[in-house]
Amino acid sequence: MRSVEEQQALVTASAVAPRPVRVAISEAQGLLCAEDVVAARPLPGFDQAAVDGYAVRSIDVTDAGSDELTGPEGEPTELTLPVVGEVAAGSRQPTRLQPRQAVRVRTGAPLPTLADAVVPEGWTNGGHARVKIHRPVLSGAYVRRAGDDVQPGDVAVKAGTIIGPAQVGLLAAVGQTKVLVHPRPRLSVISVGAELVDIDRDPGMGQVFDVNSYALAAAARDAGAEVNRVGISDTDPTKLRDVVEGQLLRAEIVVIAGAAGGQQTERYRDALDGLGEIDLTRVAMHPGSVQGFGLLGEDQVPTFLLPANPVSALVVFEMLIRPLVRIALGRRQPMRRVVRARTVAPITSIDGRQAFLRGQLMRDEQTGEYLVEALGGAAGSSSHLLATLAEANCLVTLAPGVTEVETGEVVEVIFLAQRG
Repeated sequence: MRSVEEQQALVTASAVAPRPVRVAISEAQGLLCAEDVVAARPLPGFDQAAVDGYAVRSIDVTDAGSDELTGPEGEPTELTLPVVGEVAAGSRQPTRLQPRQAVRVRTGAPLPTLADAVVPEGWTNGGHARVKIHRPVLSGAYVRRAGDDVQPGDVAVKAGTIIGPAQVGLLAAVGQTKVLVHPRPRLSVISVGAELVDIDRDPGMGQVFDVNSYALAAAARDAGAEVNRVGISDTDPTKLRDVVEGQLLRAEIVVIAGAAGGQQTERYRDALDGLGEIDLTRVAMHPGSVQGFGLLGEDQVPTFLLPANPVSALVVFEMLIRPLVRIALGRRQPMRRVVRARTVAPITSIDGRQAFLRGQLMRDEQTGEYLVEALGGAAGSSSHLLATLAEANCLVTLAPGVTEVETGEVVEVIFLAQRG
C-alpha cells in the first residue's frame, strides 16, 4: 500500500503549467503574472492637485495666519490673494500662475505653471474673486508630483504576482491593455456508472443522481481550473475510451469519477489501455483508498480514476488533484494551510491509514486557541455522508498508526475554503 506522501509525489511530478498567454487585463484577475510589466510612462503623468483648494506659490503664503501680517494702520490682517482662474480635473488648457496669485483647483486637476503647492479649501474662506488664506503650506504640499507612484522604467507588476483588483488597477493606470499570465489549467470531469442519472431526471429503482461530476467540477473551479463538466459517460469500453480520448485533446487534467473500486475497475482500466498506462493502487488514506493515476494520450495528460463515493472522491481531489491544479497555476504553495487544534470530543480512525476526517474548526474567544470537532471518525460513524462534508470547514488529519484520539489532544487540521 502506497503512502499519501508517495502518491502526492508521483502526481505532482507530472505537473506541467500551460504556456503563458496574453489576455486583456479585465480577464487576468486571480491569475499569476508571467512577466515583469515595465511602465512606459510616469504615474501620475503630470503634477496634479491632491485636494480641492487653491494652487499657489508656497513662498507667497508663508505669512498666512501670522500675527506679523498687518494692514496700513498696523492692525492684524489675513493674507488675501486674487483668484485668477479655475482648473477642473481633466482640463487640457495650460494655466500659468503669476506671483501672489491663486488658481482654484479640483482634485486631480493639472497644477498651473509656477504653482508648487495647494492650499486646501478648508484652510480658506472659499472665495471666488479673492481668497483669504488662514494657514501657510510648504512647497509640494497637497500635490501629486508626476511619477510619484511609478516612474518610466519601473516594474509596475512583477512576474509571479497574483493579479488582484489593485494590480488590475495599476495595469490600467500605466496604460497596459493586456498582460502575460499563467492561464487556468483546463480540467475535464467525467462520471461513469450504470446506476447514474443526471439531476434533471427522476431516478428509478437502483438509480442515483450523478453527484460527482457536479461536486468535482465545483472543487476544480474553487482550485482555479477552467472546468469542462462532461457529465455521465456510457460504460461501454469503446464509448468510454472515445469520450476520454476527446477530453485528452482539450484538457491538461482529466478526472473520471466512479472508475476506481468495485468489479468494474479493471474493465474501465482496460478500456483506457491503448491511451496509456493507469496505475491502479491502494493508498494508505481514509476515505478514498482505492484510486488510479496515469499519463494518457500523446501529451501525457494526468488522468485520475476516483471512487464512486462522493465524499471519497472529494477527499482524493483535495489531497492529490487540487495541488496539481495549483502548481499548474504557478502557485508556490499548492497545499492548504495546516494548523494545530485541540479536540473537543474523542475521534477514532482506521489503523494503517492516514485519516482525513470532516471537522468543524472553531476558536476559543478567550484564549484564541483553535478547537476542532470531528464530524466523521467517531465510533460507529460512516465515511460516506455527504451532508457532514457540506458542514465541514476543515479536514482533521491523523497519522496511519493513530486509531484513537482523546478529548483535549492536539491534532493537525487542514483548512478548507472559507464559508461566507
